[in-house]
Amino acid sequence: MKFEILLAPEAVEDLRSLRANLRAEVREAMEDHLRYEPRKESKSRIKRLRGVSRPQYRLRAGEVRVFYEVGGDVVEVLAIVAKSEAATWLARYGNRE
Repeated sequence: MKFEILLAPEAVEDLRSLRANLRAEVREAMEDHLRYEPRKESKSRIKRLRGVSRPQYRLRAGEVRVFYEVGGDVVEVLAIVAKSEAATWLARYGNRE
């Protein structure tokens, strides 16, 4: 099953603010991992987040973290943040269960 990847306006801004090499790395990771198996958890790439209802998942792409939701055949990317800012972003914008 092929998933449609949609970026929230904030995620578009986040992606644009990255350096070109990081932007390419993030795009490639999203295409490789979110297009066909966005729920497939792994130790190194995709993690299902516990203790929060939104976002559901986190994708690691080098030093960048991509937070996203999966619903039906759509993957909605909520934010793209540096690893150093991921915990702060999650504490501020993540919806606790």
